[in-house]
Amino acid sequence: MNKNEKAEVISEILEVINGSSAVFLTDYSGINVADISDIRNQFRKEGVRYKVYKNTLFKRALQESGKFEKLADHLEGMTGFAFASDNPVAPAKIIKKYFDTSKKLALKACYISTDYYDGTRLNELALLPSKEELIASIMGSLNSPASGIVGAINAVVRDLVSVVDQISKREAA
Repeated sequence: MNKNEKAEVISEILEVINGSSAVFLTDYSGINVADISDIRNQFRKEGVRYKVYKNTLFKRALQESGKFEKLADHLEGMTGFAFASDNPVAPAKIIKKYFDTSKKLALKACYISTDYYDGTRLNELALLPSKEELIASIMGSLNSPASGIVGAINAVVRDLVSVVDQISKREAA
């Protein structure tokens, strides 16, 4: 690879890093081509980009970007890179699912936003709710007080109707 090609790859990495809210480093040693293709498809479905770059080029791109600096300590061996923008926890869920079934594709380290996590925290990260799940939870919380108010108003109206009904029965008797 000549200098121009290396500069192009570093530029591509910088572009992907700057457009990502999360970067995951995986160890993909021992995984066959068919499984890697399957993993890439799963990532793609979740809007995650999975690429393999030379560790030295990725390290240079990290230095130039000034972001995710602790990832440089994990750039050895066979490293795959998952970049997420919309759903930053999606890669953790996919990596954990694959790791649980095959004991391969281990998480080396990751950054979600500005928070660093090492590979031992994969289970915690995979349990985090996705953006859509969080929004649904918040919307449910916002709707529950309104439905509580409606229920309380209906109860008052129901009690009032009951009282009026009892009074009319007393007067009729």
